[in-house]
Amino acid sequence: MQNVQLAPGPGILPGEALPEAPAAAAAPPSKRIALLRVLGPGHVWALGVGIVLVGEFMGWNFAVGKGGPTAALTACWLAGILYTCVAMIDSEITSTVAAAGGQYAQAKHIIGPLAAFNVGLYLVMAYTMLEVSNAIVTGDLLEAFITNLGIPGTIDKRAYMVLTIVALAFLNYRGVLASLTLNLLITAAAFSAIVVLFLASQPWAPGAVLQHDALLVGLPYGSLGILAAMHFGLWFYLGIEGTTQAAEEVRSPARALPLGTMTGMMTLLIAATATWYVCSGLMPWEYLGQAVTPLYDAGRLTGSRWLEVFLFLGTLFATVASANGCINDASRAWFAMGRDRYMPAWFGAVHPTYRTPYRSIVFFVPIAILFAVSTPLDQTITLSILSGLLGYTLMALSIILFRRKWPLGTIQRGYVHPLHPLPALLLLTLCVVTYLAVFLGYGTQLIAMMAFYIGASVWFVLHRYKYVRRGDQFTMHWPRPKGY
Repeated sequence: MQNVQLAPGPGILPGEALPEAPAAAAAPPSKRIALLRVLGPGHVWALGVGIVLVGEFMGWNFAVGKGGPTAALTACWLAGILYTCVAMIDSEITSTVAAAGGQYAQAKHIIGPLAAFNVGLYLVMAYTMLEVSNAIVTGDLLEAFITNLGIPGTIDKRAYMVLTIVALAFLNYRGVLASLTLNLLITAAAFSAIVVLFLASQPWAPGAVLQHDALLVGLPYGSLGILAAMHFGLWFYLGIEGTTQAAEEVRSPARALPLGTMTGMMTLLIAATATWYVCSGLMPWEYLGQAVTPLYDAGRLTGSRWLEVFLFLGTLFATVASANGCINDASRAWFAMGRDRYMPAWFGAVHPTYRTPYRSIVFFVPIAILFAVSTPLDQTITLSILSGLLGYTLMALSIILFRRKWPLGTIQRGYVHPLHPLPALLLLTLCVVTYLAVFLGYGTQLIAMMAFYIGASVWFVLHRYKYVRRGDQFTMHWPRPKGY
């Protein structure tokens, strides 16, 4: 007989006692199929880094085009501070609110239904557009590699985009353990490609391979270039907060989520700096600022055939790992919204055999394909960044309200981030700076995105909220908030 895991509720941590059933309930309790708790810290690391590491292989270099290589490095480190704050705040709240949906579940418990609805949309849009960006780069990469090999004939890169999305959706449909174990392996391989390229460029011998003296320039657009570069500086780390989406499938949330998230952030800081150093020493900044696959191009410029092939595989692994993690995260957020009736309850179903949110996974396949074959790469990256940025803004407000409503000592936390409220205030400040940076280059997209989310909020308040079961929203076994 198959062992069916009961769902104690998204807020109950391992080891926490379940509330006793009322004495009058003599009938057998109803069972519902739950997500499996099978993941460990390594899977959390692979989910976070797997989504983000592709940012080192493509996209970040658009920051070079905005302000030059020095501005891009400054933006990289400022964005690193922003995401370190995100990782610390996320680790504290998620290790306490261990439920599918991540920041959506946090907002539902701490701020309220309207904020939770918007955060859920931010997450879905950010991860879906990131998945689309990965599919686009996969198609461009395969097209470039086949062309460089001199193989006669032409290929349709759109076919590879569609194949990537469909194949990874099928893998996620079949089970989270297999999909994230794959992410663990190919993410490690992609990270090793960055390390190998860094060592092959002989950083200990300036001028032997890297030509920083000839190629590195200051600030061609002045200090304003640093502000403009902040837009794509976020691409180095966008998605690390996705570790929280698997909170309901982790064996020990209080340990695995903070450990996997913070270790992932350290990995990305090292990879981002090494990537900038190598690429800025091999390519003129004018070319680097518009390249589609900068690390693969860097491998080609070393003159080593085996290194070119290795970087091709590393870029391919990074895009596949990122797209795979994005499908996982977007489907979990949409599944959680369906389960809570913020979206139609049809999306809240779990597959009876594979124990995955299969309807939410399948739903986004045609949407991702449509954007992949019709939207330029810089546009999909911008849509993803803007959605993530809105989520980070609400995250800073969430931790302030969380500490105010449930001060330290009132509830058990798996992790307590230091120096509160400094990380939240720093996060808010950097978010405002990045909004301004995005407005300078993509003001139309920023206004359009804000209009979309405002319209969605009006729809939720006037139409959808009446289907939400208000009494089921607060699932954590916490004391009454302070002051209520």
